[in-house]
Amino acid sequence: MSSTMADEKHPSEGSDAKVVAVDVEDVFGPEDDHDIHYKTLSWQYVAFFMIAEIVSNGMLTLPNAMAVVGIVPSLVLTIFLGMFGLFTAKLLIDFKLNHPDVHNMGDAGYLMFGAVGREILSLGTIIFAIFGVGSEILSGQLALTTLSNNGLCAVDLLLIFSAVTFLLSLPRTLGQMNWLGFISTIAITLCGVLAMVGAGASPSPSRTLSATIPTTFYNAFLAVTGPVFAYAGHFMFFILISEMRQPRDAMKAAWVLQVFATTFYAVFSVVVYVYLGDGVQSPALLSLSPVWAKITFAIGLVNFLLSGALYSHTAAKLVFVRLFRRSRHLYTHTVLGWSVWTFLCFAATALAFVFAAAIPVFSDLTGITASLFASWYTYGIAGFFWLYDAYYLDGGGVRALKRRWGSTVLAVLTIFSGAFICVAGTYVSIKLIADAYASGTVGRPFAC
Repeated sequence: MSSTMADEKHPSEGSDAKVVAVDVEDVFGPEDDHDIHYKTLSWQYVAFFMIAEIVSNGMLTLPNAMAVVGIVPSLVLTIFLGMFGLFTAKLLIDFKLNHPDVHNMGDAGYLMFGAVGREILSLGTIIFAIFGVGSEILSGQLALTTLSNNGLCAVDLLLIFSAVTFLLSLPRTLGQMNWLGFISTIAITLCGVLAMVGAGASPSPSRTLSATIPTTFYNAFLAVTGPVFAYAGHFMFFILISEMRQPRDAMKAAWVLQVFATTFYAVFSVVVYVYLGDGVQSPALLSLSPVWAKITFAIGLVNFLLSGALYSHTAAKLVFVRLFRRSRHLYTHTVLGWSVWTFLCFAATALAFVFAAAIPVFSDLTGITASLFASWYTYGIAGFFWLYDAYYLDGGGVRALKRRWGSTVLAVLTIFSGAFICVAGTYVSIKLIADAYASGTVGRPFAC
């Protein structure tokens, strides 16, 4: 059978539920005679990339969520979502191993839903990655503002941080960014540890603690969006696995990520909340004493910078591979290849800068993009991955789904969970923006 993805059958083209091609060529093909080798990542460095990107801003919002709903619900949700994220990561990795030519969510969308699915999931990945860059450069701007005691205009700091982010995103392969992932992981871990030390050194004297807090659905879901999207990094998994030397080791990286993230999230949120109480802000570093805020922001700055570069690299890589797949410009040092690559990295970072500086409610808008896309990429779409392979690759069609009815039910529930998070998260984010405009608290574009 053909070795290209285009020749694999998918539901939109009609099928009698027979086996489809699985002996497809790896997305980058044999690299022996290539100038640029992509498949160089070990599973350890993939784990570093995953931790650096996922734990980054997610950690800093969790104590505030605990202040809204209480210790018990927040902790239960954090642990449950960590386990759920590991389960969906397993489904995603199995799908990638079954379809080596899948490089990103758009490729997966094409297999399952045809050309429309490819465009929607590709566009969603790019949008989410660009907003991820914007979120990181805003965190970087906040860190620089804190360190400089508001010494420069916020837009100037945002521009400086964006420029460095762009430069760090330029390496063509993730293997050339290994050191970024490792340093970024060390930085965010040290930032969290020092934040806990700082909270303990200067606890809030009037703090109150709550095991559970009765609240409305809106306030509760608004608070738990922190834990829900603290694991929102699965959209990058296909791209990372595509550049591994041994893709079958990807599950080892997923285990390291989820165990580390879940444990760290739980410990960090409880410790910071216990010392700072219900008044803890988001991000939590703002609630520390001035000295500890500067120390932690200085270290966290490294992670914000490198995570932003990774997001920018991801958006650029999806488009670049789409343009030059199986072309010499993908794996050879050509003027056209490098020109397009540089432009794509610049465009991703520049768009993130413009959005972050020009949209006063950018952080809330990021919540909408997370609800629309991350809810599916991290949770819901994994159910479709399992159903697709069970239906087509097993060759049993509906009979295969009935025979494995327990897994089928679990896959369907996974899809429904993604749909619920998508709808509820979008509603909450839109209402938050509407309330901000109604109260007159929205700032001005490009304001210092």
